[in-house]
Amino acid sequence: MSCVRDWPEPIVRVQSLSETGLGSIPERYIKPISDRPSSNFSVQNIPIIDFSGLYGDETLRAKTLSDISDACRNWGFFQAVNHGVSPELMDQARKIWREFFYQPMEVKQGYANSPKTYEGYGSRLGVEKGAILDWSDYYFLHCLPCNLKDHNKWPAQPSSLREVIDEYSKQVVKFGGEMMKALSINLGLSEDYLQKAFGNEDIGACLRVNFYPKCPQPDLTLGLSPHSDPGGMTILLPDQNVAGLQVRRNDGWITVKPAAHAFIVNIGDQIQVLSNDVYKSVEHRVMVNSNKERISLAFFYNPKSDLLIEPAKELVTPQRPAMYSPMTFDEYRLFIRLRGAKGKSQVDSLKSTR
Repeated sequence: MSCVRDWPEPIVRVQSLSETGLGSIPERYIKPISDRPSSNFSVQNIPIIDFSGLYGDETLRAKTLSDISDACRNWGFFQAVNHGVSPELMDQARKIWREFFYQPMEVKQGYANSPKTYEGYGSRLGVEKGAILDWSDYYFLHCLPCNLKDHNKWPAQPSSLREVIDEYSKQVVKFGGEMMKALSINLGLSEDYLQKAFGNEDIGACLRVNFYPKCPQPDLTLGLSPHSDPGGMTILLPDQNVAGLQVRRNDGWITVKPAAHAFIVNIGDQIQVLSNDVYKSVEHRVMVNSNKERISLAFFYNPKSDLLIEPAKELVTPQRPAMYSPMTFDEYRLFIRLRGAKGKSQVDSLKSTR
């Protein structure tokens, strides 16, 4: 697969559609019956873990590590509280991106993206002509490595956005580094194993800000189709007032109820590969709302894009051979960039049949 330079059809901004006050959604957004959201979902929540325990006494640290391990092995998702990122900064980041999406369309269009890099203002994933689309717009930008970070591709307005998001990304990267240590320790590896596998300080870090406008027929569409995240780990700042994220659990879906100033953390496909399937990425999707818009900030903590990612040799045994062949993240993420969100079909298709 090679990346393409242009979208296959003219881009329609979902926010513009929503603001016309239309009574029904265009056919391009209507999901097949089997993929539509239903009211039959669980009220059970994902685990909530207090990360201050990592800095407590030995007993509390051991319990916190155990809670993280259980969540990664059995859920693939959890909420993190007391994670070290400033609550005020979290609120500020959400507020400033909402202000960006409230700007006139001609301002936002100045940052319109292409499928070559996805950087900028976008409204679709994948380049399949005639594909059924999701009810959302987004903004995608690079935070690391430094050679990919380009402030000129970040919005100039609101005027404080670049400064706020710079500080936000630094604090989230620091939390991500602590997470990597905990995951490594729980796998029985040296605490710096996963960080080294990702490129040490030279990781890839990206931010995708999702904007889900009001939808007149939320029962017919989704804000984001079911998928697992192709990267290493996702640190999501959810909308504090409107729920929408759903996580696959057995044969059903759980609607996540965000805790105050919590991050929603989930395992991505690259850590599933590195852990040789000890940790598993999990499908998730996003519902939309007829009365309220939603915004969320998904921070992707990824490997350096040109490094080969493969199961840790310490986790490969005759009884549990390597489940995956080596592949760079650059090669891997082409799948979702070209085909869009397709459940877990990418990582499952790469499993060895040995």
